[in-house]
Amino acid sequence: MSLRARALRQLCKTLAFFAATLFLPAWSLRFWQAWLFLILTSGFWIFFFVDLLKHNPQLLERRLQAREPQAEQRLFQKVFRVVLCVAFILAGLDFHFGWLRKWLGPVPIVLVLAAQALVVAGYWLVFWVMKTNSFAGSTIQVEAEQRVIHGGPYSLVRHPMYLGMAMTAVGAPLALGSWVAVPVFALFIPVLIYRLIHEERTLRRDLPGYAEYCERTGFRLVPRVW
Repeated sequence: MSLRARALRQLCKTLAFFAATLFLPAWSLRFWQAWLFLILTSGFWIFFFVDLLKHNPQLLERRLQAREPQAEQRLFQKVFRVVLCVAFILAGLDFHFGWLRKWLGPVPIVLVLAAQALVVAGYWLVFWVMKTNSFAGSTIQVEAEQRVIHGGPYSLVRHPMYLGMAMTAVGAPLALGSWVAVPVFALFIPVLIYRLIHEERTLRRDLPGYAEYCERTGFRLVPRVW
């Protein structure tokens, strides 16, 4: 199967998963927050897909690789998938049952839109990382020709892709209009921290110059914080 076909299949599977885990628990197509979320997500991901296919097919190939060589990262993948599934299902169920609307009211439209903007900002940061670093694959491994990237988002923090993912995770529950899903989506933060700590161990060991880069760039995930 060609790279384009495999990437398109993966994109369709992921978007179908999002749609199923949101609309089936909600049992309604009037879930407008989910529609907006899916439209924005689909639009940006299709844009990323076309751009990578045209300008950097090698990175697109790396993004399609799913088999982690390390047991710690395989554990991350399993936990990440479980949290993702539970978080989206819970947001859908919250739309259907409105568990906290009686006490807190619905998530204000302004807050929903601001959270959607944060999700989009997270997507753009991830895309910036991929435009800067052709080795930003889905699995953690060091390739023969790989080098340390210092510029772009890597001048701000050592793991800007995870920062973008964290921004998306923080914004997603309110973007979907769910108070209840906030603590579940928040679990993505410690899960990402677990991954980046193990990733740094690999890069320090196997990627020449990475230890020196860590000395120069002091913040791992959030500028001026950590």
